[in-house]
Amino acid sequence: MIKAINLYKSYGNLPILKGINLHILPGEIVSIVGASGAGKTTLLQILGTLDKPDSGVLSINNQDVASLKDSKLAHFRNKEIGFVFQFHQLLPEFTAIENVCMPAFIAGINPSKAHIRAKELLNYLGISARENHKPSELSGGEQQRVAVARALMNKPSVILADEPSGNLDSKSAEDLHQLFFKLRSDLGQTFVIVTHNQNLAAQSDRQLTIKDGLIIN
Repeated sequence: MIKAINLYKSYGNLPILKGINLHILPGEIVSIVGASGAGKTTLLQILGTLDKPDSGVLSINNQDVASLKDSKLAHFRNKEIGFVFQFHQLLPEFTAIENVCMPAFIAGINPSKAHIRAKELLNYLGISARENHKPSELSGGEQQRVAVARALMNKPSVILADEPSGNLDSKSAEDLHQLFFKLRSDLGQTFVIVTHNQNLAAQSDRQLTIKDGLIIN
């Protein structure tokens, strides 16, 4: 699903990634762990095509992303990659179902079809009763489930999650972790998760440790 070969990235004179090699298989749940400043988030941003490496090769679902111009890259990102962030990043002025629909609207999908898909996802995730509530009216766990539904909206090849349970209480965090495994079981969904949560990392299919810009295991 993802293949990265010899990725390097620096900001000014500060090297962050120093030759990252990794592969992620379809349906895998892979955790990336390491100390703060090791390069985890930088790697995730590059895997999500939100940033570009200085050198190296990255392919996602057999697409060499470096060959895509900006508009095609944005379309590819919207279709192939779902994102889940620590602080949800929901739009506060929109309801839950409207937030879930956003990736579909950006992709130009018919609004009525988008709403049907969003309702199905919110029902699957157990929060259909909250679809017309704005983020401020939802608990942290509910907001994160809305964020997961949004990530799933366009049926992406892979979901990238950056500290997805870092802002949740222990019960909500465990519920979210179990949801990821249910999505893999039910949908064959692939996940790459940057996390400090040792429980989640231990449950993953593989745990990759970054130290000083390199994967050391």
